[in-house]
Amino acid sequence: MATMRAARLNLSTGTLSVEDVEKPAPGTGEVLVKVEAAGVCLSDVHLVRGYFAKPRLLVGDTVTLGHETAGTVAEVGPDVAGWKPGDRVVLQAGEIRDGQVWTRGVDYDGGWAEYALARQDTLVALPDAIPFEQGAIIPDAVSTPWGAITTTAHVGPAQSVGVWGIGGLGAHGVQLLRAIGACPIIAIDPSPAARERALAFGADLALDSADPDLRAAIRDATGGAGLEFAFDFAGVTPVREQALKVLAPGGKLVLVGLSGQPITIENSTKFQSAQFQLLGHYGSPQEAVGQLIRLEAAGRLDFARSISGVMGLEEAVEAVERLEKKVGDPIRIVLRPAA
Repeated sequence: MATMRAARLNLSTGTLSVEDVEKPAPGTGEVLVKVEAAGVCLSDVHLVRGYFAKPRLLVGDTVTLGHETAGTVAEVGPDVAGWKPGDRVVLQAGEIRDGQVWTRGVDYDGGWAEYALARQDTLVALPDAIPFEQGAIIPDAVSTPWGAITTTAHVGPAQSVGVWGIGGLGAHGVQLLRAIGACPIIAIDPSPAARERALAFGADLALDSADPDLRAAIRDATGGAGLEFAFDFAGVTPVREQALKVLAPGGKLVLVGLSGQPITIENSTKFQSAQFQLLGHYGSPQEAVGQLIRLEAAGRLDFARSISGVMGLEEAVEAVERLEKKVGDPIRIVLRPAA
């Protein structure tokens, strides 16, 4: 039996360990990908720490983590068309099975391994010009804010936007909002380093969420109108409460960061009379990854600054700890099996 190394999470015990497992073989319509890079997401941290309920679609108690994956095609199964060994690819963060969304690295084995199995229709070609590390983070770290901005919220040019939480999702959210012409883009984060990052990524203004004059500053920046859109990339209850207080009439609060906490509307009459909207967002449409790859390949977007560190697969446990404790204030840490 051929084996490979994989970072496996036991959901019953909360134990994450890198161990030898059976190397999968591609079945009909499947492709085996040699993993070259896999992103470490805050959602992975939350899954390891037990902040989320056990995935209801997962069979068993153990899963290989990793929903951000790039690599090269190693083998193709029967009836696979359009892919051959050596092709550079990015794996979608999930797939649809019988009308349900299955998330890679959550509901089935992901990319924190030497090899990953993927359905052929979940692969997207990665041009030679884009490094594997940058390609790997496009599913989720980039495609999730892209979907939230373009598909869920439908933000247009010159519309005012607030971005709460300038981490792995929010930093890309700022960059993408800049690309589509939103204005002003106001970043809100308690971390000075995160606020500096927001300005570097294209924010017009970066504010401290703990500033008692925050509301006035946002009103001034929007000509007294308030925000047309507020994005919660942090998944924190105080963010949602704060954002609702600075929305313009008809403004939309878009929930992107996952928290599992109840949503409370302090003043429902004001919420209704101001015609606020509360929008939930998860993942991204299937075409988003391909769109973003084309934009980066054309030089419209640059994800080089997003790679805060590259670590070996054997260091997966340490990578989770670094992201959780914000060591070095990372945007994305990437695991490489060959590192």
